[in-house]
Amino acid sequence: MDLSKNKIPEHVNSIHLIAACGTGMGALACMLKDLGYKVTGSDQHVYPPISTFLREKGIQLYPGYSAENLVSKPDLVVVGNAVSKDNPEVVAMHQKKLFYCSMPQAVNAFAGKGKQVILVTGTHGKTTTSALIAWLLASAGLDVSFFIGGILANFSSNYKLGGGDYLVVEGDEYDTAYFDKGPKFRHYDPAIAILTSVEFDHADIFNDLDHIKSTFRNFISDLRPESILYAYQHDVNVQTVVQAAACNLFRYGLNADDWSARSISVKPPWTVFDVYQTDKFRGRFRSPLPGEHNLANVLAAIAVAVQLQISVDTIQAGLSRFRGVKRRQEIRGIRNDIVVIDDFAHHPTAVRKTIRAIRGYYPHQRLVAVFEPRTNTSMRSVFQDIYSLAFDDADLICIREPALLKKIPWGQQFSSQQLVADLNRRGLKAAYFADTDGIIDYLADKAKPGDVILVMSNGGFDDIHEKLLQAFSSSFRF
Repeated sequence: MDLSKNKIPEHVNSIHLIAACGTGMGALACMLKDLGYKVTGSDQHVYPPISTFLREKGIQLYPGYSAENLVSKPDLVVVGNAVSKDNPEVVAMHQKKLFYCSMPQAVNAFAGKGKQVILVTGTHGKTTTSALIAWLLASAGLDVSFFIGGILANFSSNYKLGGGDYLVVEGDEYDTAYFDKGPKFRHYDPAIAILTSVEFDHADIFNDLDHIKSTFRNFISDLRPESILYAYQHDVNVQTVVQAAACNLFRYGLNADDWSARSISVKPPWTVFDVYQTDKFRGRFRSPLPGEHNLANVLAAIAVAVQLQISVDTIQAGLSRFRGVKRRQEIRGIRNDIVVIDDFAHHPTAVRKTIRAIRGYYPHQRLVAVFEPRTNTSMRSVFQDIYSLAFDDADLICIREPALLKKIPWGQQFSSQQLVADLNRRGLKAAYFADTDGIIDYLADKAKPGDVILVMSNGGFDDIHEKLLQAFSSSFRF
């Protein structure tokens, strides 16, 4: 492996992306096309809607990986995170001695050039906090650029190239590429950073919590002295790692030292609260996002907006018009007075907080939690016992067998059946399902008007949301 070619050359006209149909890589391909580069891409799974979207952008997509896709010798090859060193295009890339880089290297070089980076990191809340900051800056007319791991409803996109001074980036702690096993966020030099939380996750690349903490600690210790770091105060792991900070450190949280939310009241569809900077009253705000965890995300975004001299009136107006992020507590539809909500939650902490948030907005309705363990961590037994404590605020729980469980070594596999048994033992009503169709049939029979169905998975879950809505549309059921 020739690491001397792992750089972006001075003159670039043509760029090829290996694994171009992922959410982040697809956004990068479009961003590069918008910047005027000739862009091509390849992927093993080329299918709509991302394939259609890329082709409409004028990006040539090759189905499957082949050395022939690099015959044109592009000036730069961007290698996706999931691509291995024995990928035929990677082998050809090295044989042809082409320049190559990772996705965060490309984002930083092409979208971040000449801009101040606002980087959001942490185990939970990155996407929502990034989206909030991007929207508040856009609402203030700052023509912000952003690159975020979710579709912002206000923009119908997860990226934007603006002419302003700021680039908002969701900083992922996952490894960068086969040639760079460090976290993606290490490729950015932020003027402002946010640390939302630190917990053990990504068991396929991190050994334990200490490994995770050392990764964040190293990042924080490298922040420039003039940089600003906003850290969530009510997370003991966050408070441990920020001891390494030599930059300007501010803490936020419901009763935090620097930025706090007080006098909180939940009035669906709003969460209303006062914001204080130390003891200075900054204003009364209303957020369309449910849950205490989202209140913390909003608070961090407000702190950043104030730092950038955005007026309180503008922040208040922008926040009230924030439409959220796709797959983050997103109402997919209502049929026969049954609400179907989609959420990305998969870590046990995220599952617990998401269920609690939805319960707060629907206190008198039956809440059905539907969960698919699908990530490399959730399909491992590392959180087997902890998951049984995550569903307490649900009235009925449906747990699916992980569809990709065979990817996990025997002896390390998560057991959905064991989780259901543990939940039932604790007095909760839970049921196990071998597949998605079983859940749909079950809820088509058991659901009733007034129910709230919360579906949690980091994947498509076999389009369960739309299938449930179709099932609930049959009025003769009631």
